[in-house]
Amino acid sequence: MKRNRLLLALGLMLCCGLAHAFGLEDLRKQLSEPEVIKGPFIQEKHLRALPQPLVSTGQFVLARDHGLLWLLQSPLKQDYRLNASGIARRDAAGWQVIPTRTAGTEQNKLFFAVLQGDSSGLERDFELALQGDARAWQLRLTPRSLVLKQIFTGIEIHGGQFVDRIELLETQGDSTVLRMPSSTSTTLTDAERHDLVD
Repeated sequence: MKRNRLLLALGLMLCCGLAHAFGLEDLRKQLSEPEVIKGPFIQEKHLRALPQPLVSTGQFVLARDHGLLWLLQSPLKQDYRLNASGIARRDAAGWQVIPTRTAGTEQNKLFFAVLQGDSSGLERDFELALQGDARAWQLRLTPRSLVLKQIFTGIEIHGGQFVDRIELLETQGDSTVLRMPSSTSTTLTDAERHDLVD
């Protein structure tokens, strides 16, 4: 009798633990909850042919209902916008839509999906494996399609309340590491709103 009660108690504990496990839907809700997230970014491109990574820095603004501003500040100044209309780059004449089938734009779309917590979009192209809890989690993306398998061996994403690190591992041995060390939930400025909805 005692043994049965013990097994029942262990079973209930296990079920309760599974019921409270941190899953993909929990992650999606957590990442899509803030209306606006802003912060600095540091991007390192590690190329096999170079002894040191290529480093670029800037600021990003992610607005849940409007899109993403990617404001590169170093080594050169260049502003990008990603929204439902596609990817655009700012020049002297304003925002100019750029072709959407380049490697860079595909990478930007991927960053956008990750930052938004768009797990359904990611699941179309990758197998997702999540570990950890709401405070410290790691998401591993393994490419499904042959096209993506030719580009990436995998993608590692780390975060807590927000995404704070993305690493793209490429089949040729190169990699890109994107760090967002101090993102905050905030509101849009008038200028940012104008840039996103223009």
